[in-house]
Amino acid sequence: MSATVIPEQLDVAFHVNAALPDVASPQLGALLDSLAGFGYRRIVLPPLDARSIDVGALRDACDRRGLTAIPMAGQSPEADVSSVDPWVREAGARALRDAIELAAGLGSDRLGGVPYGLFGRAEHAAPRDAWRRSAAAVGLAAEEAFERGITMTLEVLNRYETAMVNTAEQAMAYVEESGSEHLAIHLDTFHMAIEEADTAEAIRMALPRLAYIELGQSGRGLLSRGSVDIAGVVRGALDAGYSGRWGVEAFSASLLPSAAQSALAIWRPTYQDGVSVASDAAEIIESGWVAHERCVS
Repeated sequence: MSATVIPEQLDVAFHVNAALPDVASPQLGALLDSLAGFGYRRIVLPPLDARSIDVGALRDACDRRGLTAIPMAGQSPEADVSSVDPWVREAGARALRDAIELAAGLGSDRLGGVPYGLFGRAEHAAPRDAWRRSAAAVGLAAEEAFERGITMTLEVLNRYETAMVNTAEQAMAYVEESGSEHLAIHLDTFHMAIEEADTAEAIRMALPRLAYIELGQSGRGLLSRGSVDIAGVVRGALDAGYSGRWGVEAFSASLLPSAAQSALAIWRPTYQDGVSVASDAAEIIESGWVAHERCVS
């Protein structure tokens, strides 16, 4: 029986770390071949220092398979646009500019990640002033990215991974505060299952600025195994008029490097084979698409 292929009307990305510890893995080429065969159009990269990889070689590997890489922007304690310290804020802005350069070097029209502040559990709620400082800096970066043909998205994370933006409502307020018409929102079903009272309503709320819906299961494993109705999310978003990109994300302790395991709290092997995650996700996504098509036909 042949593997399910994602409907060509859907633009879907697959997170590299769902299958490989890093992009330097000798198995990257085989993974890219499999993803292209399943109908994926893009890969999502983990946070990277462009100086640590061969950007041209990675772009070429993707190009040869009709794929495009989407890098991530991030911040650190020494480079944080939400900081009260102007030097730390400027370093954070430079980190965003570097991420834009990496996206351009990879030939990508999209930059994802968490550009607004530190990743990780916070000691207290984000101060309003920090939120405003962050939004202003990220808005400027989003405008710079747009001038380069790149859309910057901000991922909405759960309360254990950030104190800055946890819900679709907060994300809409943040992009408004940023002053940028081109800063977009990235929602993730894993995080929404923790923070949102109604996933479908969260998607509808963010729809005017929503550019990326990431599909992740409650246990971080295969999309077909967990408490989140992934096919229902796909159908519901399409029914609501969503026409942006999609992503597939899963993590297993058997495949992640130790630093990522710790950062994401992935303590067990949720699966052993990342390609099986990609194949399983293609089936779930197709079923959501078919249900939507039946409804509108």
